[in-house]
Amino acid sequence: MINEKQPSKAFNISLWIGQVILSVMFLMAGVMKTFQPMGQLAEMIPWTQDMSMLMVRLIGISELLGGLGLLLPALLKMKPALTQLAAAALGLVMVMASLFHIFRGEYASIGINVFMLAIALYVAWGRHFMVPIQPRS
Repeated sequence: MINEKQPSKAFNISLWIGQVILSVMFLMAGVMKTFQPMGQLAEMIPWTQDMSMLMVRLIGISELLGGLGLLLPALLKMKPALTQLAAAALGLVMVMASLFHIFRGEYASIGINVFMLAIALYVAWGRHFMVPIQPRS
């Protein structure tokens, strides 16, 4: 008899897919905001020209760390609770990004923020309550 409390393998796979999608998106955005010259970055991401270089670089570094935090602790099974923390923190970043774009009247940019927020919350919830990754013993 199947234990009804145990999540399915498909659920675990969907969480991994969410983690990989978010990680890739945040790593790509983080690399651009951290390492690309500001002039080139402003051509691709117009709002960056209205921010200080330090702020843009800090956002990029936080995105890099969040992207790594979504995968490395879970893959290495070292402090895997950091994965759910990274997902929750990136969800908060997406809420702040949505508010930022609302205040600027950039409503077309909010869709991707809401999409990434939904994935981040799904991963945080799923890894905390449904399929937590057990640390290496």
